[in-house]
Parts: sequence; structure tokens; C-alpha cells
Amino acid sequence: MHGFRRRFAKVTATLEPMEATLIADLVDQVRQLLAQRRQDRPQDPLAQLTGITVGPADTPDDPALARLLPDFHAEDAELSAGLRQLREPELIEAKDTAARTLLDTLPPGGGTVRLDEAQANAWMTALNDVRLAMAERLQITDDDEPAAVRADPDGPAAAMYATYRWLSAVLDSLVAATMD
Repeated sequence: MHGFRRRFAKVTATLEPMEATLIADLVDQVRQLLAQRRQDRPQDPLAQLTGITVGPADTPDDPALARLLPDFHAEDAELSAGLRQLREPELIEAKDTAARTLLDTLPPGGGTVRLDEAQANAWMTALNDVRLAMAERLQITDDDEPAAVRADPDGPAAAMYATYRWLSAVLDSLVAATMD
């Protein structure tokens, strides 16, 4: 991939088949993670009567999911729980919609991606969600290599970190192209 460029009203890039497959797989993994959380929602008879969808009040146990769905209020746990119940379902839906848009506009065998503004924004959201989940799995806290990569430069964490850095470059090029 040579990075995104603005061409008239579209943002374009050409992806190799392996790049398209990797992006699709990673985005799908985040969708599965969010779908598991969606299934954790409580059965609320009042919500069923009113049509309101509520989510769980507790912070996700999975650190990557907690990073994607952070607390709504840092200092007031009760307020955060209430807001989470009311707002988390729509946050999950927005993230899933962005991921579906990315997957729908991604050429499965590689090729040229042509995105309008809304699609480019969805790509940015979905790619950032993948990066957040990967950063949590790798325990990235700053710009230094994670400890697991330093301990085993040829191990699986190193491959995951290389993918994380590549996705960062893809996202950076997309942001730059949309700002042109």
C-alpha cells in the first residue's frame, strides 16, 4: 500500500490482497469482541415494553473491550454505570456500523479503495478501534516497543506490533488525505 490520496471528491488507496485480508480479519475480530459484549446486556422488562435497549452497567472484564468502551465518568462510578446502561448499546452499534462500512468498501481480493467523506470517517473509526484493541493486548503505554517485543523480537508479539505500526501508518495516511 502506498497510502491514501485525495482524488477529486474521493480518498483512494490501493491495497494488496494480503493487506485487504489482514484489515478485514482484524476488523472482524473487533466486531466479534463487540458482539460478545452486546450479548451481555441484561433482560429488562421495562426496556422491552418501551423499546429502549439497555446495556450492562459494569465495565467490561476484557481490557481490550474496556478500552473500546471506557467508563463514561471517571469519578462517579454510579453515574458511569447508569450512563453505560443507556449509552453503551448505541456506542457499540456506531462502532459496528463503522466496521461494516469498512468491510463493505474493502475490495476482498485487494485493489483500489475509493471512499467518500462518510466512508473515510467510518474507516478511521474502525481502524482506530482495531489499534486500540491491539494496543491493549500488547500493553502499549507509550511510543516505546512493548516489553514482550523487546523480550522476544521474533515472537508473536513482534508480529502483532509490526501490524499495529502498519495500521498506524495506514490510519495516518487516511487522516492526512481527508485533511487535504
